Amino acid sequence: QVQLVESGGGLVQPGGSLRLSCPASGRSFSTYNMGWFRQAPGKEREFVATITWSHSTSYADSVKGRFTISRDNAKNTVYLQMSSLKPEDTAVYYCKARTRYSGNYYYTGWSDYDYGGQGTQVTVSS
Repeated sequence: QVQLVESGGGLVQPGGSLRLSCPASGRSFSTYNMGWFRQAPGKEREFVATITWSHSTSYADSVKGRFTISRDNAKNTVYLQMSSLKPEDTAVYYCKARTRYSGNYYYTGWSDYDYGGQGTQVTVSS
């Protein structure tokens, strides 16, 4: 069982920045592929970013160049640095962990991951 707890959400003005954090329990964090997803009110859940166990990254087109996913294996934590935020980035952001075998592939589906957190709200508004 892996527990994930997202933090760092909040209210920010358009053009601002936030950094989300997601520490994970478990001894094998360095072998997990990690991902961030989001769900806006009235919209479907969507992939945001993923980082492999080998630190390769991939992003949704809507956030490419503005968001950066990273991980610190010493702290068992994955981060999502969000910059140049837009009102359309408003959503609940979820951290996910894939603990089953993973090649060096980019997993972008919600069900590709095995564990997830409760989410943190990000609101971009003036």
